[in-house]
Amino acid sequence: MSTYAQNQGNSYQNTNRWSTKQLVTMALMCAIAILLSFIEFPIFPAASFLKLDISFVPSAVMGFSYGPGPGVLVGVVCAVAHGAITGNWVGCLMNIIAGCAFIIPASAIYKRNRTFKGAMIGLVVSTVCLVIATVIANLVIDPLFYGMPFEVVAGLIAPAIVPFNIIKGIVISVLTGIVYKSISNLITPAKDQVKGR
Repeated sequence: MSTYAQNQGNSYQNTNRWSTKQLVTMALMCAIAILLSFIEFPIFPAASFLKLDISFVPSAVMGFSYGPGPGVLVGVVCAVAHGAITGNWVGCLMNIIAGCAFIIPASAIYKRNRTFKGAMIGLVVSTVCLVIATVIANLVIDPLFYGMPFEVVAGLIAPAIVPFNIIKGIVISVLTGIVYKSISNLITPAKDQVKGR
């Protein structure tokens, strides 16, 4: 397996500009993420406003492939596009917060340690960050924009918000691992060949 330093000299050597291939790949992932954002469904009847979707997967794959910046950009574009189409700008804000909480830790950790273990650690840390960020965001945003009493939102943390986002984090992590393993050589052929992949 090549070293991380060697990998930096290949797929990360032009950090100040993105190649045409990377831009095209990011645009494709944005389109896929937007489509996926409309496939959503509630899994907790007590909190039907919490809807599970897998639109973070393309963003996380971009984060693993090119780093936190491109991953976050794909996530933000998806959230804004979904908000513009549906008119739900509060949901857009929530998705940006949740997306950044998930994408940044996983991609930053994997960028420093491009191994299977590094990917798993990054995804676990990202799931924890997702849970913390969404708890705080719901406590602040739901009372302000949805008119839900703070006590009601707080009462949903343990039975709905935390387990929902744990499930969401696990689902996104598994799918990200599967998709990235399948297409990583096509996206970044100069990357390290990770043990166990």
